[in-house]
Order: sequence, then C-alpha cells, then structure tokens
Amino acid sequence: MNKNNRLENSSGGGGEAAIALAQRTVPQAAARALEQQGVHPVLAGLLAARGVTQRQEFEGGLADLLPPSQLKGIDDAARLLADGIAAGRRMVIVADYDCDGATACAIGIRALRALIAAVGSHASPATSVGYLVPDRFRFGYGLTPPIVELAARDGAQLLITVDNGIASIEGVAAANAIGLPVLVTDHHLPGDALPEAAAIVNPNQPGCSFPSKALAGCGVMFYVMLALRAECRQRGWLAADGGPNLGELLDLVAVGTVADVVALDRNNRILVAQGLQRIRKGRLCEGLRALFAVAGRATARCASFDLGFVVGPRLNAAGRLDDMSVGIECLLTDDAGRAAELARRLDDLNRERRDIEAGMRDQAEAVVAGIELSEAATITLYDASWHQGVVGIVAGRIKDRMHRPTIAFAPGDDGEVKGSGRSIPGLHLRDAIDLVSKREPGLILRFGGHSMAAGLTLREADVARFRSMFEGVVRELLEPGALARRIDTDGPLSPSYLNLDTANLLEQQVWGQAFPQPLFLDQLTVQSQRIVGGRHAKLKLQLQGRNIEAMQFNALQPLPERIRAAYRLSVNEFNGVRSVQLLLEHWEPATGS
Repeated sequence: MNKNNRLENSSGGGGEAAIALAQRTVPQAAARALEQQGVHPVLAGLLAARGVTQRQEFEGGLADLLPPSQLKGIDDAARLLADGIAAGRRMVIVADYDCDGATACAIGIRALRALIAAVGSHASPATSVGYLVPDRFRFGYGLTPPIVELAARDGAQLLITVDNGIASIEGVAAANAIGLPVLVTDHHLPGDALPEAAAIVNPNQPGCSFPSKALAGCGVMFYVMLALRAECRQRGWLAADGGPNLGELLDLVAVGTVADVVALDRNNRILVAQGLQRIRKGRLCEGLRALFAVAGRATARCASFDLGFVVGPRLNAAGRLDDMSVGIECLLTDDAGRAAELARRLDDLNRERRDIEAGMRDQAEAVVAGIELSEAATITLYDASWHQGVVGIVAGRIKDRMHRPTIAFAPGDDGEVKGSGRSIPGLHLRDAIDLVSKREPGLILRFGGHSMAAGLTLREADVARFRSMFEGVVRELLEPGALARRIDTDGPLSPSYLNLDTANLLEQQVWGQAFPQPLFLDQLTVQSQRIVGGRHAKLKLQLQGRNIEAMQFNALQPLPERIRAAYRLSVNEFNGVRSVQLLLEHWEPATGS
C-alpha cells in the first residue's frame, strides 16, 4: 500500500476480543416491591437489576423533571435572550453538525420564534432568529473565529451555541472583540479554562449543581427555552401560565438524546419517554414524520431503537457527508411536501454514508485481524483515502469487535489528520487524550469530547507518535481486567413469557446508554438455519420445548445443534401479521446436557 493509501495500525498479530457472558444480579426485594406496585414480573426484575426501586422512578412525567433553576447560568441566559427579544437583536444559533446539534438548533429556532410571536408588542419588530452550522471540512468543530466572522456578516447581534462552545475560548474572544455577546449552551466537558461568554449553561461546568450531568445538548437547549418562557412570564409579557407549549418540542429532545448516546438517567428517561409518547400519538414535527416514512417505520410503534438507529443516522449523514443545514431544515419545516423532499435527500445521504463506511470498515478489519490483543491496549488507525465524516462510525465498529479504545484518522487540510475515537467502560477517553496532550505539548492540535467519544486533530507526521503515547497512557489508566470483554445479560426468560405481549411491553420502555435494553441468556436447540439477504441467519430454535423463530444479523457461521445464546425479544411484522422472534446477539456452544 503506497503512502497515499496507507493504513497504519497498532502493533500485533490476530484475533478478536474473547467474550464472557455474565448475568446481572437482581435485588429480589426491589423486584418484589415493584411487582407489588403493579409492575409486570419480567419488567420488575429488569428494572430492579438496573437500580430502580420504585415505580415512580421509571414512570415519571414532566412534573418530575429536574427544575431549570438548578442549572448554573440559566437565569443569566434567560435574561440575555429576553433582552435581545426586547431590543430587536438578530439572534444566530451556531449548531454542531450531528443529530444532537441539529435537534438542539431546531428546538432553539422553534421555541424562540414561538416566544417572539407570543409576547407580541414586547418584542421589537426587528427581532429575528437564524442559524449557522460550521462546515466540518472547512471550519472544524465549534465556535471558531472564522465562524464568528461569518455570523457577523450575517448581521448577528447575539450568538447562541448549541451542543458546542464550552471549548471555544478563541471564538468567544473574537466575538467579544467586536462587541458580539455569546450565550454558550453545551454539555461537553470543559477544559482548564472557560470561554468569557455573556452566559454559559452546561451541567458539566464547574460549580453547576444540576444532578443530571448526562443531559444532551438538545436537553440543555430545551431547559434554556423553559427558563426563557419563565422570564417572559416574570416580566409580564405572558400570563402566569401563558406562552407556547414547549412540550411540543419533546419529540426533538427525545431524538437528540437517544442519538447522542448519553446516559439515560432518570431525567433523560423522562424526556425520552415523553417524546416517544408524543411521536406514538402522531404529535411530531413534519420532518420527523417524513424521516419515519422514508425509513418505512410506523410512528405508532416508535421505540428507542428507532430514534437511535433509524432517525438519528439519517440526520447524522447530512453532517458527515454534506451540510447539516439539510437536516435542520427538515426539522424546521411545517410543510409536509418539503419535509418529504428533505427526508428523501437525507435517506440518500445515509445510503451513501453506509457504502463509504462499508469500504472503510473492510479495510480496517483487514488490519485489526492481525493485531495481537494481548499486546495492545488501544487501536489507532489511519488511511489517507478515508472520509473524515465517517471515521467515528468505523472507530465504533472496531471498538465493538476488538473491545479496545479505538481512534480512526482521516486526512484533513494542510498536512493535518482528523480523528474520532470511541472508548470502552473504564476509560474516560477525553481525559486520556488530555493527558497525552499535557505530556506531549504540541502533539495534539485540537481535541474535545467526553468519556466514551472524542475528536482530535494531529499533523499527519505525528500519527505514529500519538499512537505510542496513547497506548502508554491508556495502559496506565485502565484497571486490570477492563480489556476483557463481558456481555451482561438478564439471565433466562421463562418460556411462559416468551410471547408477543412481553415483547410489546419491553419494546414500549425507554432503553439506551447506561440503561441497557434487556438481553436474555438461555440454552437453545437449533432446529434449522438458513442464510437470507446474503448475510443474515434465519433460525428456528427451541427453548424448553417451545418453538420460536429467530434472526442473527451479519452472521454466516453455521450454529451447532445446542447453543448458549444471548438474545433480545423482538416484534416481527410480516404481511400485517405480528409475531415474537428472538434476535441473537452472541452465542457459544452449549456445555452439559
């Protein structure tokens, strides 16, 4: 492979991470208490294993959300925005180019426009709202000085960042230099210094007591809009209970929260559950309706899976390959025809993204097949032909397969390479990269992120040096045993619950990061198996005398007659008939009788 098509990798020699199947502990007292409160026995055990002890903890409504007042800086933000509305300022939102950023931007635009209309004469006729999304290939991430310049040329008089800004020291300074105030709304971890913004709302900033540190960027923006509505009421611009119903934005909050893979703590679960409820009732924006339609998914049966793996990737594809304004416009339009047109474009981009990813993934897997995992704590990949908008997905795929913190790089401009990393439990990725930066000043040009995902920029000539430093730092930070991959399951499922009702019940719940979807573990007999679609296994299995259909995706290896398998319950719909099926996640030959 020549220099212009070079794939570099960590040291090594071959294989994948070994997998150990484990079973979660179910606190029986908590499970019994939940059952006594009317929770289905299967669901009671699942919830208890995830730390839930009371029914209210997973059934909370909007009244149970944490109050906005606990977010540091939110009152300053609300006053800044209200003053801008009264003074006739042009407010410009600077959005990130992923699904969280797109939904946060749409939430801000929709809420601000609705509030401006609602306060009537209290808003100056000159007040307006617009947005900018940095071209990731030209400007990189966040509020940079060139983006400030673009916004100023657009007539911006108040900048609002969504899902970015906490690391934009230079960008905020550039805005301050021309008298352009900045409101930073973000959820990423701050660096050693904060930008000198007019106001900052970020649950992870120093001194913020907001209990939910996992709030996504869209969630932060939703809270800021709640605070702005309260400020408008306090000023007498709205009745005490007046103003737009901001609950109408929860469909967007749910999508951004799940797609950004933030931890689904109780507060985030409430936000997602309320959004799902609206979507299932058909009370969603036209853009999301069109995205469900183009994907062939029914909104009435919308589940967390659809938000993270159907809608999210189509919105993300715009930011990865083209211009995220396509996605934002899809979320902003109220015209069904326009929404359908934009959704089709997003669907086409997602297909293109999948094709690019497949080629990159094949190249990466060919290299990592030669890695000796006993000698490597990390995987660092670079290929001069790769697309920088897709390296994060490739890093995630390799991380899942090899169970190693993985960073994939693609070429940028002027001899730079841009990387995206994904981590494993036990390693805070941003902190690891920060430590590399401190030990090797000048090696990393820019970086940011959080515990499980991060982005960074290097010079192409420094990839090998970074790989070595990253490997050393991770070996220091990881606890013994963290590199051993373990799949946590919920143990066996009684055949009496192996039915459509149970599958429907589980599908309706909110599952996701840090609140994992149920995964059962049983010994099964394989009665028949065949390949469908060229790469998927369709199976007929038997569980304790009960026959059931199953699927294993992207699996060509024949199964033995008896297996021990981790599986999910799924609802399969074919020709209008719904049935329960198993989705095999992992299997190993069964032992014993």
